[in-house]
Amino acid sequence: MSNSRFCFDIFESPLGKIYLTYCGKYLTGVSFRKPSHLSFRKGAAPKAFIQELSAYFNGENSVFTQKIKFLIGTDFEKKVWAALKKIPSGETRSYKWVAEKVGKPSALRAVGRALSKNPVPIVLPCHRVIASDGSIGGFSSGVERKRRLLDMEYYARMNDP
Repeated sequence: MSNSRFCFDIFESPLGKIYLTYCGKYLTGVSFRKPSHLSFRKGAAPKAFIQELSAYFNGENSVFTQKIKFLIGTDFEKKVWAALKKIPSGETRSYKWVAEKVGKPSALRAVGRALSKNPVPIVLPCHRVIASDGSIGGFSSGVERKRRLLDMEYYARMNDP
């Protein structure tokens, strides 16, 4: 892929600025930090995805249809990230649950490391994974953001008719 096709956009969320990185029509990253790659230029994210993000933060949507392209990740990490799609909004699952879903029931630490490398948090909801004892665990964008995302989803779900 040509570097000239890489771009980023900024989404203003209740949790702060979110930087969305793209390669062509594919989402490659979601981050609360500005992309450090000099090859990324400012561009516009697809309107449909911005609408989905807006609806998500308004408690009206929890499904993202934006196509993703992984520029990083081992096969194992990609399996872990794919398993996240099975966790409903407003609910949590344990690291053990994810490890079992990817066929590696004893790989809890490896699952945690894979989650910390998730290039598209929120879209692939790694914030919904907590420890088996109910403790919050970590989050690449900070535990406070993880708590806020979980609270937001929980209350949105409770307010669903």
